[in-house]
Amino acid sequence: MIIPVNTRPPYKIFISPWNVSHTIFHIKKYVPDNQLFIITNTTVANLYRRKLDLLFKRHFKTLWITIPDGERHKNLATCEKILVQLSKLGANRSSCLLALGGGVVGDITGFVASTYMRGIRYFQMPTTLLAQVDASIGGKTGVDLPTGKNLVGTFYQPSAVFIHTNFLKTLPDREFRCGLAEIIKYALIRDQKFWGFLQDNVTKIRQRNAHVTTKMITTCCKIKAQIVTADEREQGQRMILNLGH
Repeated sequence: MIIPVNTRPPYKIFISPWNVSHTIFHIKKYVPDNQLFIITNTTVANLYRRKLDLLFKRHFKTLWITIPDGERHKNLATCEKILVQLSKLGANRSSCLLALGGGVVGDITGFVASTYMRGIRYFQMPTTLLAQVDASIGGKTGVDLPTGKNLVGTFYQPSAVFIHTNFLKTLPDREFRCGLAEIIKYALIRDQKFWGFLQDNVTKIRQRNAHVTTKMITTCCKIKAQIVTADEREQGQRMILNLGH
């Protein structure tokens, strides 16, 4: 499934179980020097770094930057560490970042991409259900301050979003339920038919049925893409997405 997001610049959301070769094909369009900086956290790195390295190294010189896991690390200090590492590793205006992780990794990577050398390309590869249906789409980036959440950030769109549903196989139940809460929100604010689908498939949702899970993610991505396209900078209808936040 491919879903267009008509922001400035426009980009696409690609949804598949595990089509990394397709992902590599699209990333290569934007990586002229074959350098790909992958930003992730310790949990995701332990699960997927070796597997993805085997796939990516045939096409890119992959450089990994790993940050601690957890919301408390979503701050300017973490961003500074990443920016310094990028500089030391020789990142330039042609370099690309890949956010591999949940919403925290995506928000930080987007913010870093929007500020390093006044803006470089980045891609989203979300690994949690919540990030797949919400945080990776729409171009909101940011970090927290001691005085409040997401008080520093930018609107900065990724070059593409690659949603691989197989990442959900290793997602803890608590994190899966967090994503379900966001999915219910989409049904409440925009799609009564989708609400009925969720009610009819409660058992399959709990079992993480592949077909049902893909249907949920695709529906939510379509809804968010429509809303973000109409109101990229959250001046009007996009504020409805803050329901429950």
